[in-house]
Amino acid sequence: MHIFFSGIGGTGIGPLALIAKQAGYEVSGSDKQDSQYIQYLKKKGIHDIYIGQTTEAIARAHKNKPIDWYVFSSAIEKELDTHPEITFVTEHNIKNSKRDLLLNHLIKDRQLKLLAVAGTHGKTTTTAMVVYLMKALELPISYSVGAKISFGDMGQYDPRSEYFVLECDEFDRNFLGFSPYMAIISGIGYDHHEIYPTEESYRQAFRDFIGKSAWKHLWQSDFVRLGLQVDKSYTDASLVVMPENPPELEQINLPGVVNRRNAYLAMNAVMAITKEPPEKLIQLMNKFPGVSRRMEMIKPNIYTDYAHTPEKIMGAIEIAQELAKKTNKSLVVVYEPLTNRRMHHTKEQHHDLFNSVTKLYWVPSYLAREDPGLPVLHPTELIMTLNPDTQAKAEPAELDKTLKKAIKSHQNHGGLVLCLSGGGGGSLDEWLRRQFSGWF
Repeated sequence: MHIFFSGIGGTGIGPLALIAKQAGYEVSGSDKQDSQYIQYLKKKGIHDIYIGQTTEAIARAHKNKPIDWYVFSSAIEKELDTHPEITFVTEHNIKNSKRDLLLNHLIKDRQLKLLAVAGTHGKTTTTAMVVYLMKALELPISYSVGAKISFGDMGQYDPRSEYFVLECDEFDRNFLGFSPYMAIISGIGYDHHEIYPTEESYRQAFRDFIGKSAWKHLWQSDFVRLGLQVDKSYTDASLVVMPENPPELEQINLPGVVNRRNAYLAMNAVMAITKEPPEKLIQLMNKFPGVSRRMEMIKPNIYTDYAHTPEKIMGAIEIAQELAKKTNKSLVVVYEPLTNRRMHHTKEQHHDLFNSVTKLYWVPSYLAREDPGLPVLHPTELIMTLNPDTQAKAEPAELDKTLKKAIKSHQNHGGLVLCLSGGGGGSLDEWLRRQFSGWF
């Protein structure tokens, strides 16, 4: 089967293309721009990649070998009526779908058991932790993680594996396309307001997801938040509701309570499958090397983190505070909100988020999939929604030489600089790497 992946350089589509290649499918794809990850995919044997999404390019791929399945991202879905690739596959009666249908096909075709990690926050790290533990136990595993990891590819198919570990995203209700063997819930808040107009609709989606899962692992607070009840369909083994502060957290040495909770959740899921003793899993978990863009050090005293919702920001700051305290540093934050539309919904929730930082630089929001009817909120406006004491130590900034100079000054004079950025190309994270790590 020949599968064409549109947006093959993305963190969701790219790993799936690699998985399909390893599973024995013919793979080709396209993207609007070249990237390091596309070059990486080529080194992994996916050579038929077109830069520029045009009718001519996909026609050439189809001529080389007829395309059986066209897989596209949520971003492409917004262009269904005008996108040249969509027009082409429609005219040629080529099967097309988002990635969840292909993943389901692969999971069912290879008779894999799906371990699905979902949640508003913590799902990427928790997914990586489950994968890390399975690898450390030398168990064959297939998986897809939405971030780069140092202990494997972002996506992998192992023909010997019994399980497939998937970071299962609630955006666009994608996670409802799966019926997991085990649902692992990392933490529930409220996000993606354009998809879920009310918090109740968001929670109902998680109830539906959990209801489709044979086994469930979640925190007591989320069990209560969702209004779940233990009924006759649950056995003691199939539903694991974890206490908020289990004593084992004290034995996990990873920085930050949120990291230790993610680790405990991952350990419980792996323990349920492998029956390995908790002492062994804690020992392994304490060696977890982390995930790209999750408190990733760019240079000494300069970190980047993907946090972009209030809960994630709170967790990232808490981890950074622990790191800063160990070395007697002050905490400086550079914040780039992910999307203007999200800030229209959450600006009030930022009121006390940055109270504990010494200095805050607020740069313009990273714009993606925006509502043209919403005015773009300027950093100055958003700073005014903060606690008055925090306003006094906050200032608007741009991704320029002035900000670079300020970051270097804090780096060299007792500051730990945490840069919060949820965007991709052209984001604060990319700018930071250009300026301080020599990437690109």
